[in-house]
Amino acid sequence: MPPTPPPTDLGFRYRRLKSGAVELTHHGRVAATLRGRDAEDFLAEAPDPESAEAQQLMARLTGNYKRGNERTASQHPRNRR
Repeated sequence: MPPTPPPTDLGFRYRRLKSGAVELTHHGRVAATLRGRDAEDFLAEAPDPESAEAQQLMARLTGNYKRGNERTASQHPRNRR
């Protein structure tokens, strides 16, 4: 059985505010607010919020990109303190 591809919709959305800022939401909750140059750069890179690339970009910008292996990795002898 072939592995299933990762989902393209990770639950991120964005909206432009009157002030020019961009609010990134994850499952309806505000995850980050981009202002100024960061907001402009984001809008230039991700015009379509439904695309897989835009979803990945929003995940990176909000810091929501870790997926479950953090505890396992912290128990590895190389990472113990």
